[in-house]
Amino acid sequence: MTRRDLKWRLGGFFLFSGGGASCLALDGAPVSLLIYPLALLGLPLMIHGKRVGQVLGALRHDHDSTIDALHAARSRPKTP
Repeated sequence: MTRRDLKWRLGGFFLFSGGGASCLALDGAPVSLLIYPLALLGLPLMIHGKRVGQVLGALRHDHDSTIDALHAARSRPKTP
């Protein structure tokens, strides 16, 4: 696991745990409905890591084929 991938996964963990803890602390307050999506956003980041960033970057730069852009990123040689 690269350092960049670990940063994405840790960011997802903190979003998930922070959103979940604040929803539990607010105990059913209407504000918790606004915070809960943060916890849900953290799940794909924890699971997929930097691939989420690659998908967002490919979509942001209007790649015609996001799948081809992701495959090209995965097939590049890894640098230490």
